[in-house]
Amino acid sequence: MEKNTLIGFALIGAVLVGFTLLNRPNAEQQAQMQRYQDSIQTIRQQQADKQTTEAVTAQAQVVATAQDSTSLLFPAKQGTESFITLENELVELKFTNKGGRVYSAKLKEYNGQDGKPVVLFDGQDAGMNFSFNGKNENIITEDLYFTPTNVTDSTVTMRLQTNGPGYIDFNYKLLHNNYMVDFTIEAHNMQNYFAPSVNTVDINWHQYARQLEKGYSFENRYTTLTYKIKDDNTDYLSETKDAEEEVPEKLDWIAFKNQFFSCVFIAYQDFDKTKLSSKMQKEGSGYLKNYDAQMFTFFDPTGKQPTIMQFYFGPNHYKTLQKMNHFAAGDKDLEMQDLVYLGWPLFRWINRFFTIYVFDWLSNWGLSMGVVLLLMTIIVKVLVYPATYKSYMSSAKMRVLKPHIDEINKKYPKQEDAMKKQQEVMALYSKYGVSPMGGCLPMLIQMPVFIALFNFVPNAIELRQQSFLWAPDLSTYDDVISWGTHIPLLGNHLSLFCLLFSITNILNTMYMMKQQDAATQQQIPGMKWIMYLMPVMFIFIFNDYSSGLNYYYFISGLISILIMIILRKRTDDAALLAKLEARMQANKSNPKKKSNMMAKLEALQKEQERIAREREARNKKK
Repeated sequence: MEKNTLIGFALIGAVLVGFTLLNRPNAEQQAQMQRYQDSIQTIRQQQADKQTTEAVTAQAQVVATAQDSTSLLFPAKQGTESFITLENELVELKFTNKGGRVYSAKLKEYNGQDGKPVVLFDGQDAGMNFSFNGKNENIITEDLYFTPTNVTDSTVTMRLQTNGPGYIDFNYKLLHNNYMVDFTIEAHNMQNYFAPSVNTVDINWHQYARQLEKGYSFENRYTTLTYKIKDDNTDYLSETKDAEEEVPEKLDWIAFKNQFFSCVFIAYQDFDKTKLSSKMQKEGSGYLKNYDAQMFTFFDPTGKQPTIMQFYFGPNHYKTLQKMNHFAAGDKDLEMQDLVYLGWPLFRWINRFFTIYVFDWLSNWGLSMGVVLLLMTIIVKVLVYPATYKSYMSSAKMRVLKPHIDEINKKYPKQEDAMKKQQEVMALYSKYGVSPMGGCLPMLIQMPVFIALFNFVPNAIELRQQSFLWAPDLSTYDDVISWGTHIPLLGNHLSLFCLLFSITNILNTMYMMKQQDAATQQQIPGMKWIMYLMPVMFIFIFNDYSSGLNYYYFISGLISILIMIILRKRTDDAALLAKLEARMQANKSNPKKKSNMMAKLEALQKEQERIAREREARNKKK
């Protein structure tokens, strides 16, 4: 090979070696290239794994489908959720084919705080599941798809089709111009799927009670899970705390109750082995309570006898609920009017046979609810006027005897003579025929009416969203005076009607204490400051209560003051004292004549005096 050729090859080799050395990647570049190679390998491995997984999943689905196709419920396990709406003049109900249940309930004649129709529940607010115990497979309806049939504006049949000739129908019928829904469960050709011993269905019903009114705490007081025991009265879970209860008795119905509306589930073959729970929800969540009810009821797998039930989605209006007996699917006395709480038996009797009838009578005149409450207050005051007059005259008698009481007080200025002073005062009353309890007993007679109305007004749905003066809604508090922060015991507002009610109570107390200064304050001096404290406490107690209730108490207190002023002006103290003097002279001529109350009080004081003497004697011996 020529010399020049060798030199040429050598130079080419040197250039190639030099170029290779100059372009060789550094350590960082080599690491980056390695990561790139690794990522490519990882992607290839993931793709291979995915293909394997998909193949395995596809194979599993094929196997599962082949196995599930033999299931009793194979046709009902696949589907798409759809909705059917039933409605009448009062209510609109939406049903879902998933679970074959009521999906939502809307009341057309009542509006919520947003001005739209009240929705008791919707979507996930509520649920209902029926569990049937089969021989080889249990039927749990909440995840199964029903087929809607027999669909009209007021009826629908949700059919649970099986993998065979058998099926179960859920039949719903919304009654005309009514809040009641007929509901029956019927089995068809299902007897071979159940053991002969099966005769019940397990039901789980749950619902979040929505906050439908402005005042959370006030509405919560009247929102409670209520139930009726068969052939007995109603009962309920606690309104103020979480509660659970297992009810051993059979039940006629269970109600998820708000202050003014209820969802009631009625069983004409009874609910049995019932477990109930109510859980409080946080303020601001939009809900008041979370209700849950688990129970059993009758079920005939042969289909010879249907399971008969009903729903009520509507207002807690006393007479509306009372009329539901006319639409009952069975012969039970539902007594659903008990959902409107009217107080303990005595107060309930007053409200049922007096207050409701007077209230309805006045409401039918077309007057505003504020005027109706005013007229009711006047009627009540007229009815209790005899007791009021007697109470006032008792105070007036003690007032005109004040000079005699002052003399006794001067006679016994020392504290250790308190017993003798009290005994002499009682003797004075006895001589003049005056009873210190005469003013208390008539007031006690008025208390049942006062308490009855305390229970009636907050439960009167007629007051809901009815405005009067500055209050936009007489069923909840009026917050004309409000602020941004929360003050303990008071909240973020001051109800003006509550304030007026408390002021009239203070004025009424001042006037009564002035009239009774000669007697009551001498007998029970510690009561004076309590009498003034109570009206102040009412501001904190009633600030969240309905403005209608505070308005009623305000008017009642104002009328009481006017009555006392009029009676005071019409009372001639001199003539009254002369009458008492004449009675005293008559009692002198017949010293044995004294009232049973006077005799009992004197006997009690003598016994107290004897005990005091014995205690003093023991102390001297020591």
